[in-house]
Amino acid sequence: MKNGPKYIAIEGPIGVGKTTLAKLLAKHFDGRLVLEKAEENPFLERFYRDRKKYAFQTQLYFLLSRYKQQQELRQFYLFSKVTITDYTFLKDKIFAHLNLDGDELSLYEQIYSLLNKRVIVPDLVIYLRARTDVLLKRIRERGIKYEKEISQKYLKELLEVYNNTFFHYSSSPLLVVETSEIDFVKNESDLNDLVKEIRGMKKGTWYFVPLGSK
Repeated sequence: MKNGPKYIAIEGPIGVGKTTLAKLLAKHFDGRLVLEKAEENPFLERFYRDRKKYAFQTQLYFLLSRYKQQQELRQFYLFSKVTITDYTFLKDKIFAHLNLDGDELSLYEQIYSLLNKRVIVPDLVIYLRARTDVLLKRIRERGIKYEKEISQKYLKELLEVYNNTFFHYSSSPLLVVETSEIDFVKNESDLNDLVKEIRGMKKGTWYFVPLGSK
């Protein structure tokens, strides 16, 4: 992608369509696709059954595995080919503040601050949003076993933390996309409209709220 971002990171709450969009954009831009490997976390299924008991182990595993993957991105960034990921390193901190407290959160913050200094900041972050009912419907439709324990209450809390985080985000250009009424897979025009927004991105925060094709 000439004269465009070399490193695009897609972010948003569970079920919003980050991985799907990352795959579509990587194909469109003939880019390198880097996906998070959440299913490899051995604590994740237990976390959704008992958040309080398994939150710290789950979060620490994610932090270290995401950091390792981010270091591999340094190698990719040296080359001209665009790289697209379905998460940002900031995601880890978002979930930590939702699920940890007290001494565990304090310890996490110390580790995160050390690792974050060595992570490449994306050239563009695409933040996908959707209503809670839409997220819950998408989660149920994809049928991942451990996600069946996710409640609407948890999703509302998560969405609130995400919105607050990206309301204050300024580390890189940010494109906020409302996805409740669009479908990048079934409607090619939705994807094409988003690509136009990406190509036209400049500094600061921009909002893309399509009328919807569904």
